[in-house]
Amino acid sequence: MKKITKLTVILAALLITVGFMASPLKAYAAATGETAVEAAQDPTSAKAWSAAIAIGAAAAAGALAMGLVIAKTVDGIARQPEAEGKIRTAMMLGLVFVETVVIYALIVAILIVFVL
Repeated sequence: MKKITKLTVILAALLITVGFMASPLKAYAAATGETAVEAAQDPTSAKAWSAAIAIGAAAAAGALAMGLVIAKTVDGIARQPEAEGKIRTAMMLGLVFVETVVIYALIVAILIVFVL
């Protein structure tokens, strides 16, 4: 895929996501009798959005990293089948570290919602 095509896909996904995020905010504002701007300025809403963005970004980055690690591991095992045990052990250790970062992001998101 060319860089321009990738950029177009990313921008389209971003616009669709922003469009979907605006709909619940309008529904919440209509239910509470506030305007959408007043609902967006609510501290609880800001906490929810920041937690959602934190865990979403961490999960997306973690998924990409895990996919790359597994792809490279399969490639390495295909090139050197005799080193399968060492490659698999290193892969598992790397996946544990990637997953740990995602769990830390989840903990931070929970702290944002309940402590701040």
